[in-house]
Amino acid sequence: MSERITPAMVTSSTLSDLTSSLASLERTTNELSSGRTILEPSDNPYGASRVIDLNSQLEGLGAYEDDAQDGISWENIASSAMSNMNDIAQRVRELVVQSANGTNNQSDLNTIALEVEQLTESVKQDANTQYAGQYIFSGTATTTPPYVSGPEDEYKGNAETVSRAVGPGASVTVSTNISTLLGNGEAAKDGKLLDTLRTIAQHLRGGTAEDREALGTTDLTDLDTNLETLSQLQAVSGSATDQLRVALTRNEDLQTSLTESLSNTEDTNVAATSIAYANEQAAYEAALRAGATIVQESLINFLQ
Repeated sequence: MSERITPAMVTSSTLSDLTSSLASLERTTNELSSGRTILEPSDNPYGASRVIDLNSQLEGLGAYEDDAQDGISWENIASSAMSNMNDIAQRVRELVVQSANGTNNQSDLNTIALEVEQLTESVKQDANTQYAGQYIFSGTATTTPPYVSGPEDEYKGNAETVSRAVGPGASVTVSTNISTLLGNGEAAKDGKLLDTLRTIAQHLRGGTAEDREALGTTDLTDLDTNLETLSQLQAVSGSATDQLRVALTRNEDLQTSLTESLSNTEDTNVAATSIAYANEQAAYEAALRAGATIVQESLINFLQ
């Protein structure tokens, strides 16, 4: 027994084909407009999970990049402050050598002592340098200035380290324990820079033969020792900056690689998709014309 094909069946089949053709065209349109082949997880479950994983890795690398950039800026500020300290210490050394030659009267020595005291305060100001509202030489006590102005020279920070994460399980220490250079002043008798500077000023004002002798011997020796310590701190800071820059470059290379993988996974092949769009659009328009003809004839037949 043959099955009779009714006009309703023809119409239903035609509409179904048109709907399918339109869905394909809309899909291709969305791919072109979004630039992605995976519009929802069901399109490609494996690809969708890979996209999520790659985006997660890129976000993590972005955070590490921010930390590395922040660490470099921190170290640049610290390096500038220590460079200023070095200039000050070198100036004091020149004054000590000048004072020890025996050609200056006490008035001259008092004037030099005043300059040394002013330079001492400048050293403490450099030690109180801040970056982004944080005291960079206070260890983890970044809200506390390491030194206060005036005669008190006790270090107010701590020896804890501050670091920046530059990768999974990798970090670089950016803090500098400035107390190993500046110490706690004359009261501590620790031979550090502040103690040395206070002692030099005291010997300049002392006026005795012993005071003048100390300027050219122990004071000069202590100052040179402090300069050596400063040089070592600068070298450590420079090494940390190099590590941060290497990590930053490695991070950028990884980001480039992951971005390429992400593009290969989810990006649309614009040329191929454009051709598919043109073909699907032509097919849909042809289907519309054919469908209109079929439905129209069926209606006429029905009316007859």
